[in-house]
Amino acid sequence: MSVNTHAPSGTQVRIAHGEHAATITEVGAAVREYAVGGRPVFTPFAEDEVAPAFNGAVLLPWPNRLRDGAYEVDGTAYQVPVSEPERGTALHGLACWQRWVVVKHEAARATLELHLPPSPGYPFDLVTRVTYSLDDAGLRVHVRTTNVGAATAPYGIGFHPWLSADGANLDECTLRLDAATRVTTDERLLPTGTEPVAGSFDLREPRLLAGVDLDDAYVDVLRDADGLSWMRLSAPDGRTSAVWMGGSLDTWQVCTGDHVGDVAFRRSGVAAEPMSCIADAFRTGERLVRLEPGASHEVVWGATLL
Repeated sequence: MSVNTHAPSGTQVRIAHGEHAATITEVGAAVREYAVGGRPVFTPFAEDEVAPAFNGAVLLPWPNRLRDGAYEVDGTAYQVPVSEPERGTALHGLACWQRWVVVKHEAARATLELHLPPSPGYPFDLVTRVTYSLDDAGLRVHVRTTNVGAATAPYGIGFHPWLSADGANLDECTLRLDAATRVTTDERLLPTGTEPVAGSFDLREPRLLAGVDLDDAYVDVLRDADGLSWMRLSAPDGRTSAVWMGGSLDTWQVCTGDHVGDVAFRRSGVAAEPMSCIADAFRTGERLVRLEPGASHEVVWGATLL
């Protein structure tokens, strides 16, 4: 009997344009690596390893944490697996460890699709297409999710790129984030309220990351003249890895990785997560999308090296 061996992240889909190059994986439709002129914009992971911290993955039908993995929709209770047992939460949805199908692959563009299987804990029927494209401006990501079922589905989406410090000591890097309000949390990192940014949580101007430990969501995002909100990680040499999100997304999660499970990965970059909602949205309803049968939800975000 022969056994076919594959990379843990599945088929590797490579796209390039000029100095921009990215690899998208079959598992999670994740950006395994994205670099400009050989310099990483995202902290990469190797082809022969499992993503150590959800690197580059698409997070749906909810991003971040769901308390106890339990929620109700229209009076019916549901339970999804508790995937973060130490905090008693279901973390980052159901799609990030699924094998997506490559439906189109060109030199500088790739589209992957996932028909998320309905399950007892999430018996809704969604089809998601994500398109990654490269041009002179950088990486652009467009996602469209359609409810092909008969019931209204609770829905949220997020993404998990880690901005790369390119080997620099994170304590010597600066971080800037376009947002005015921080989401406060309890010991399980579940939301308790909001407060205006202050102290080390105020990232509206570049802040040195020495001694700064973040795993926090931000709302009331600020936007530039093009309607984009940005997160920027600048290395000591001034080169800046940056993620932006369009008007279809209005929440950031930022994490310095001080407490991720893989010790070797800690403080190797900063998670810059564009999201449509904060944690526990299935329970609180805050920023939650109720996706009607036949309806679609679309978002756009991207990244570049400045």
